[in-house]
Amino acid sequence: MSRPEHLAPPEIVEMSERAIELLLLPDDSPCLVLDVGCGSGLSGSVLEDQGHFWVGMDISTAMLDIAVEREVEGDLMLSDMGQGCPFRAGAFDGAISISALQWLCNADKTSHKPVQRLYKFFSTLYACLSRSARAVLQFYPENSDQMELITTQSMKAGFYGGVVVDYPNSTKAKKFFLVLMTGGNVPLPRALGTDEDSHGVTYTAKRERMKQQRGKSLKKGRNWILEKKERRRKQGKEVRPDSKYTGRKRSGRF
Repeated sequence: MSRPEHLAPPEIVEMSERAIELLLLPDDSPCLVLDVGCGSGLSGSVLEDQGHFWVGMDISTAMLDIAVEREVEGDLMLSDMGQGCPFRAGAFDGAISISALQWLCNADKTSHKPVQRLYKFFSTLYACLSRSARAVLQFYPENSDQMELITTQSMKAGFYGGVVVDYPNSTKAKKFFLVLMTGGNVPLPRALGTDEDSHGVTYTAKRERMKQQRGKSLKKGRNWILEKKERRRKQGKEVRPDSKYTGRKRSGRF
């Protein structure tokens, strides 16, 4: 009972950062990204921090309620990924998913047929992505047969790509990322931890340099909060007025 679908997924932010890196989004313009199985919006918050917009879909009302309480910037939708992605063609510049894909391999109801649900998901995901977009889905395959089932259905839906396995020789750090491309077959990204020169901080350090170059504010600081509130105003959302107390550290909080 230690598998992530039975317990709270660990290291969500770290895996989200890695998935976003594998998307290869442009550095000079914000993109619209679909977060499949968005949960409480932690992955969406990482997208926000990198200057992108996002739409999240999840089957859990409780998790979406938490995302609303956290005041995430993304638009949220209650939806079962096994029934497809209900968006217009070419709507998104990319898609990510953290620890959700393996759920489609389970038959939780008598009406659930994993092969059909996987193909429905991948075919509609392919349709709602632009023709230069990528989808990066972190998942936990139960065995090689399950991995083959997932990759086969994604390729039948029109995608190119494959599985990138970070830290393949580590039991604890090993992570599987299904990297899918709509615009043709190109070499897969290099996995982390495959040689002595690969370190887990490589993509993190690169991302921090990019943030500094774009003048990003420190997360949770006053400037970061003001920027987030301004983005929400532009989206037409209700935001509390700015004051001298905005971003001030509260007593007893660390």
